[in-house]
Amino acid sequence: MHGMPQERIRLLYPLLGPFVLLWILFWLVPLGWGFELSLQDSSHGFSNSVEHQVQYVGFDNFERTLNDPKFQKALINSLKYVVGSVICIVPLGFLLAVALFDLPRFARGVITFMLLIPGLALPGAMSKLFYLFFHGREGALNQYLVIPLGLDPINWMMDPDFIMPSLVMQAVWRWTGVVSLFFLCGLEAIPRWQFELAKLEGFKNGAKFRMILIPGVRKLAIFVSVFLIVDGVAAFSGAYTLLGGSGGMLDAGLLLVTYVYQVAFPGGSGRFDLPGAAAMSLLVAPLVAGLLFLMLKSRSLFLQS
Repeated sequence: MHGMPQERIRLLYPLLGPFVLLWILFWLVPLGWGFELSLQDSSHGFSNSVEHQVQYVGFDNFERTLNDPKFQKALINSLKYVVGSVICIVPLGFLLAVALFDLPRFARGVITFMLLIPGLALPGAMSKLFYLFFHGREGALNQYLVIPLGLDPINWMMDPDFIMPSLVMQAVWRWTGVVSLFFLCGLEAIPRWQFELAKLEGFKNGAKFRMILIPGVRKLAIFVSVFLIVDGVAAFSGAYTLLGGSGGMLDAGLLLVTYVYQVAFPGGSGRFDLPGAAAMSLLVAPLVAGLLFLMLKSRSLFLQS
């Protein structure tokens, strides 16, 4: 075996103990409890009563969830949200990083810090600011762009055609700066001799862009896409703040986590349907894994050319 001697490898085993313990306590145990909960009868709601008799119904909650039109709607909306976010944020973040790459170091640092603020701030606070930006006729977008152009003001949060684009724009506003920082770090890691060689060979900007910059961040683009997919499926606070905990008109902005919240607590289903919510959560996990698998499986298409 090449590499470290067996004695040194054995010394590393005790260091894995805390990690394994935390993994069991905070991932495996909650997963097992959630699966056990998803098999229970939810017809009686939630009860803390000692006399409450737990009844198991097998996979009925999973079947009920898959046949639930609102769950299907939330699933489709979440897929739209994830795809729209990735398509908008990844190219925009990369182009922004390229623009920052040639700036002096001080100016680059100041601009990058300003771009990071939406991603570092509390999601609820930034969503509230975004809500004020889009809110009805008085919103900043209508006051300073739509109305001055002579157009009728758009009630963004009440029009089903604009709810999903508004959610995607919120994600773009929040994460583009963070993604640009990732890409900027990737550009910084490209060996300098490649740029010097390109200059000697007389490469135009297009050739340098295609032959040096894009190849230098291809793997990073996959990492960023995975990050955005996981964040998009788990999105909650932004949609909850913008739409007041609902899915908006015609459930046009109903996302998976929002619907799980509605089902688990009064307001959505009108009762504590924790088994149903647990079944939904367990159904979402394979969907996320499937999305990631398909994206990583097709990475060769992205890495070519």
